[in-house]
Amino acid sequence: MGEKPFKTVLFHGLVRDSQGRKMSKSLGNGIDPLEIISQYGADALRLTLITGNAPGNDMRFYYERVENSRNFANKVWNASRFIMMNMEQALEKTGKDITTPAAADLQPVDKWILSKLNTLVKDVTDNMDHFELGIAVQKVYDFIWDEFCDWYIEMVKPRLYSTDDAVSQNAALWTLKTVLIDALKLLHPYMPFITEEIFCTIQNEEESIMISKWPEYSEDRAFPAEEKAIETIKEAVRGIRNIRTEMNVAPSRKASVYVVSENDEIRRIFEEGKLFFASLAYANEIMIQADKTGIAEDAVSVVTPGATLYIPFAELVDIAQEIERLKKEQKRLEGELSRSRGMLSNERFLSKAPEAKIAEEKEKLAKYEQMMEQVTKRLEQLA
Repeated sequence: MGEKPFKTVLFHGLVRDSQGRKMSKSLGNGIDPLEIISQYGADALRLTLITGNAPGNDMRFYYERVENSRNFANKVWNASRFIMMNMEQALEKTGKDITTPAAADLQPVDKWILSKLNTLVKDVTDNMDHFELGIAVQKVYDFIWDEFCDWYIEMVKPRLYSTDDAVSQNAALWTLKTVLIDALKLLHPYMPFITEEIFCTIQNEEESIMISKWPEYSEDRAFPAEEKAIETIKEAVRGIRNIRTEMNVAPSRKASVYVVSENDEIRRIFEEGKLFFASLAYANEIMIQADKTGIAEDAVSVVTPGATLYIPFAELVDIAQEIERLKKEQKRLEGELSRSRGMLSNERFLSKAPEAKIAEEKEKLAKYEQMMEQVTKRLEQLA
């Protein structure tokens, strides 16, 4: 007795219902945590209560957010299963466990994710030291979902499945395992149950994630050049995917991709990332060159910093089908233009319709005229 019971006390806001009302028996809007845990899991509930919760502010409780948290837990679990499955297959194939690769064996994409993790460790540790728990876990969430699962895992799949390079595969699996373990440690304060289960299954060096060593920032894992290089490729992938989406090209339809850049460094970056770039860009062939030699005039282009990417139009779409589609669109637009112009030339409409309605119709007319111009131009190019 006589001692302060706590050195640090963290105050947080109230958890309100979805309408912002305080939970009470009289309103009947209370939520039983045990029911939520039974349906979604304790980890999902914990993550929901901490994400997006700024210090001093109340938060609204939405079941949709708990579902999103459960989906994130599934994402972590599936990524872990993928890594462990490939580790087991590598052990069966080589008879050897995954070993720490030499620095020279790490590919730029490996160094990129290690460097991103290194920065994350520094930022999250700083956020937690300042009790910015919501900000910290959001950074971990974004890293795991976006950088690790959606990008890095997809980038290493060709190395694991399309090559027989044992050294490269070992480096990829070591990186996958290392990044996952450190990411689990950063996530553990918020989602303790799933992280403990995965941690104790994927490694045997430490007894429990609860007493494991907290990740620390290291200058040895800072790779700014590799970060810049991989971001360059990611930008190109986004550009290609966007143009394919605009043209309604199915992911199953592969096409050649030409990377044109006068910059030697840019060409080297794409050359080193050729294997996974082809997979992510839905390409059956990647050509890297300094000029447009051999590229058709009708090739679709995607401009990125330092490079322009070209995809032969005929490889993206069936030209006959595209002409037919464009003619149908042209006929539809002719009808819309006729209707819109008719309304805007009708004195009765102009005198009686609200200004907002007239302005809206003028915007529609401008949009249809622009669309018609684009369709007509494309038909002329295909003729």
